[in-house]
Amino acid sequence: MSRPLFLRLHRWVALTFSLPLLLVIGTGLFLSLEPALKATTAPGTITLERLNAVLDAAGPEAARGPIFIQGYDGTVALGRRGSMTTYSLATAAPTAPGVLAGAFGTTRRLHETLLLDLGWLVTASTIAMVALAPLGMLLGWPRLRNTLSGWHKVTGWVLLPLVVGSPLTGLALAFGISFTPPPPRAQGNPLPVTITLQQVAALHDMNGLDFVRPIGGGRLVRVLDDSGTAVIYRAEAEGLRRMPTAWPRVLHEGNWGGLTGSVLNIIASVAMMGLLVTGAILWARRELTKRRNRAARRVRSSPA
Repeated sequence: MSRPLFLRLHRWVALTFSLPLLLVIGTGLFLSLEPALKATTAPGTITLERLNAVLDAAGPEAARGPIFIQGYDGTVALGRRGSMTTYSLATAAPTAPGVLAGAFGTTRRLHETLLLDLGWLVTASTIAMVALAPLGMLLGWPRLRNTLSGWHKVTGWVLLPLVVGSPLTGLALAFGISFTPPPPRAQGNPLPVTITLQQVAALHDMNGLDFVRPIGGGRLVRVLDDSGTAVIYRAEAEGLRRMPTAWPRVLHEGNWGGLTGSVLNIIASVAMMGLLVTGAILWARRELTKRRNRAARRVRSSPA
């Protein structure tokens, strides 16, 4: 296959999926901020006492469902799926989600389904983003030139691991690839959630608690460890049992290394957005030049 064919494929794959890719990359850029906010939650925002007060206010039925903590928002959401209620960590009273927490929730749905149950289109666009990298590499080594085309190529080559890694881990999530075995089903009834929270407090700073949710007759807990990396535990009568890390999810969401994962995801999103926008500008310039040349040829060939 010749270079012009690779160039044509690279160009038209990008143009075909340009709109959904803009939405997916743009929402991914915004979502990259959330892990940084979680990692920098003010000390004392999430405490065992505050969480127990929220559980008392919500009642035992709500405590049986998932519990999602947004320390940066000062809130915790719990209840059944589809009927979650948000409570203030400071007052244990029902409240509306903060602007940031609400924005992250809406943006996540847009990122995953475009708000229209179009997860298949998100997946197809992500596959296209992965395919654009080898197509770009087949066009040859970049030249260090201070032009739009030069910056486009250098960015793609220098940041290749980030540009490819982000969509690849996204595809792993879409297809359920975690490289971890499914959690075993617990025997008997799950422990009271208050006991689970006490187990977490014995091992970790509660400021790092992300969620507690029921699964397979037990509960899974996700918490940021001392390095700022998300780890999963299964709550059992004997204590918390560390589960294998689902690295595709942790890497894709940026929940590792404290601020490091969040910053690298931001860089990856900005790079992908820049590649998409500069590629579109380069295509538009070529098309405009072609049209001008065709018009000039028509003028020259027309009878005087």
